[in-house]
Amino acid sequence: MDRKEFTYHLRRWQKGSISRRQFLGVTGLGVATAVLAKAMPELVMPRAAYAGDLGDRVSLTTWPNYHDPKNFEDFTAKTGVAVEVNVFGSNEEMLAKLQAGGTGWDLFVPTNYTISTYKELDLIEPLDLSLLPAYDPAAMEQRFVEAGTIDGKTYAVSKDWGTTGYAVNTKKITEKMTSWKDFWDLAMGKYTGRAMVHDYQLTTIGNALKYYGYSFNSIDPKELGDAEKLLLAAKPHLFAINSDYQPSMRNGDAWLTVCWTGDGKQMHRDMPEIEYVIGKEGGEIWSDFYAVPKGAPHRAAGYALANFLLTPEVNAKEVQAHGYPSADSRTNKLLPKELLEDPIMYPAAELLAPLEFGAAATLTNPARAEIMARFKSA
Repeated sequence: MDRKEFTYHLRRWQKGSISRRQFLGVTGLGVATAVLAKAMPELVMPRAAYAGDLGDRVSLTTWPNYHDPKNFEDFTAKTGVAVEVNVFGSNEEMLAKLQAGGTGWDLFVPTNYTISTYKELDLIEPLDLSLLPAYDPAAMEQRFVEAGTIDGKTYAVSKDWGTTGYAVNTKKITEKMTSWKDFWDLAMGKYTGRAMVHDYQLTTIGNALKYYGYSFNSIDPKELGDAEKLLLAAKPHLFAINSDYQPSMRNGDAWLTVCWTGDGKQMHRDMPEIEYVIGKEGGEIWSDFYAVPKGAPHRAAGYALANFLLTPEVNAKEVQAHGYPSADSRTNKLLPKELLEDPIMYPAAELLAPLEFGAAATLTNPARAEIMARFKSA
C-alpha cells in the first residue's frame, strides 16, 4: 500500500466512515500488531487493562480550557480510542442539548447544582462504580462530592472545584478592585467597552445580584428585577458576552472579565499582570463532576476515559495544566507545594466563607431564563 492510499484510509477512519478494526485490517496494521505482540508484547498498547471492547472513539462534553490535551493523547495510546471533545459555555446549554436527544455523548461534565435535575429528567444513569476503580470516595473532600449522590446512588463523581470571580488586567486598570460593585461600576464607567461576562445565567445574573448584596441564587422577583436593570444598563458598555474569554483577555481586547478559578490561574501564569479577584460580597463556589448520559453510544469507552482521568497520577497532570483544585487527597499529594499554596486556587478562608454553591432551582427558573434572554437580545 502506498502512502496516498494509506492516508485515504486514515482519513476515513478519523471521520468515522470505517471502524478502527476495519482500518487496521485494510492497511495491514492489524497483522503487524499481532506479530509485534508475540515478538515484543511490552511495546503493544496495554488495552488489556480496559475491560471489554471499547470501540475506536469516545465523545466527551466539557468546558473551555478544562483538560490537559496530552492526557487525551495518552489515553488514545493506551486504548486505541480517540477522544472527541465538545465544549459548552453553560449548564443550560448542556441540559437543552441532552433533552433534545441524539447527542452522541459518552461522558460529560455537569456542575453540582444540575445533577438532581438530570436525575429527575432521567437523563443520566446511576454510575457502576466497579467500572471506576480509580475513584475512591474516602479520599474526597465531601462538600465537593456530595451533590453527585442522590437517594444513596452515585450519579456523578468529582472532577474538581473552584470559585467564580473576575480577572483584571492591572496594566490597563489601575484601580484596586475588591468587590462586585467595583466590577460593574468600572465596566459601565471608565472602562466601557473592555469588560466581558459569561454567556451563562447562573454567574451573570448571580454576580449582578451580588452588586446589591442579594443571594447569588435568588429567585425573588424584586431582587431579580434589580439585577435585570443592572444588566440592561451594563449591556451597551460590554465588550462581549462569552464564556470563552481567555483569547480576548490575552490579546488585550478585554481588560476585565467574569472568570473561573482555572482560567484565572492559566492567564496569571502566562501574563502576571492579569490578576484574579473574588468579590468581597461573596459569589459562587462550585464543583464539577463526570457523569454518563442515558443511552451513551460508547458507554464502556466513557467509563474508561473517566477512570483514566480520575487516576491520581493523571489527575495531577490535569490540575497542573488547567489550574482547578482537586477534591482528591491522593491527587493533592502529588502536586507541587507552590500550587497547593496558590491563592487563586486556594483562596483565604475569609474570601471563601461568603461564597454559595449554586442552587438547583436556578437552573430551571423561568424568570432567570427570561432575564438572560432579554439581556442578550438587548
